[in-house]
Amino acid sequence: MSAIKYWVWLSSLTGISALSKAKLLHRYGDAETIFFLPHGEAAESGLLARTETEELEKRDLTAADRILGACESQGLQILTIQDAAYPNRLKYISAPPAVLYVKGRLPHIDEEAAIAVVGTRRASPYGIKMARDLSGEIVRSGGIVISGLTAGIDAMAARGALLAGGTCIGVLGTSHEAEKSELAADVAAYGALVSEYPPMSPACRHFFRERNRVSAGLSVGVVVVEAPERSGARLFANEANEQGRMIFAVPGNADAPNSVGTLAMMQDGAKPVARGWDVMCEFEALYPQKVHRSAEPPARPEPAAVTAENAGTRSKPDLREQLSSLSEDQLKIIAAIDKSAGHIDDIIEATGLGTAKVLSLLTVLEIKGFVRREAGRRIVLNTAKK
Repeated sequence: MSAIKYWVWLSSLTGISALSKAKLLHRYGDAETIFFLPHGEAAESGLLARTETEELEKRDLTAADRILGACESQGLQILTIQDAAYPNRLKYISAPPAVLYVKGRLPHIDEEAAIAVVGTRRASPYGIKMARDLSGEIVRSGGIVISGLTAGIDAMAARGALLAGGTCIGVLGTSHEAEKSELAADVAAYGALVSEYPPMSPACRHFFRERNRVSAGLSVGVVVVEAPERSGARLFANEANEQGRMIFAVPGNADAPNSVGTLAMMQDGAKPVARGWDVMCEFEALYPQKVHRSAEPPARPEPAAVTAENAGTRSKPDLREQLSSLSEDQLKIIAAIDKSAGHIDDIIEATGLGTAKVLSLLTVLEIKGFVRREAGRRIVLNTAKK
């Protein structure tokens, strides 16, 4: 029997913590040896809680067979902690995942200045812009971006890295098939999606907290863009700090709720940063062949206006194809914008999507070149007047 089946079996035991699995592997060496431990030895070792021992002693490989089939159908690579491609940087945290399930192409992380960019889900327009711009500058300076892909700062950081032509690694707090977003598909196409949870794993809230240690473990530094007083981003920063990673924070308005956490982190020693190079300069000496100060990117050209002269080269099917790439909510905004100009308040009222969501979606549409902002909080479509 292939040894990989025993690694998949071990990873599927979600009732046993990652720390307990790491202790078992440290004591016994590999998953196959753990599977064939004499009855009662795991309990006598003192490494597991009683409920963990009970789950281990079931020794049921049925789930492993199903998982292996799902990995094949989903195009997932299985990396065990003993594989050469498993990142050393992650291997030496306190509770490394026994197995990583990877979609896409995982770069040689140990040779990369990988920066995790995190923040609140309820990001302000300022936070969204900073996450996008800073992540783009990081990849243009030779780094790669690590993201949890959750709404708000994390998602915009991933998008900013991809829009700048760089690499993003998405770290999931679920199994792969549970993450169905367009962004995740883009990340897998141009970088990699990573999860320690095998296909068909049940969803658990604590998985998202556990994901922090993996994201931090893959990184050399963490940038927190916005974080309220009680924030998962602050917990992430604490995890990264315990792993010895460098912590950065983006300053915000002193009286803004989303700045309370970042201000506290700066008071505790996090380096204030406003641009990607403020982060990457700290790693220039460690990665001299990769990290460099990037030139300012060229201004993004406005999409060509449709005129009588070029109408023959911009056909209606092309426009429909472009619009087909947008989400339902993005299309609602496009439809709500007046042909000449639309006030943001009118767009919010017409779509019924809420202020924060409309502002976030408008930023994405602006990045993609569908709209542009004008004075007086007005938004116009990037099409020519007839």
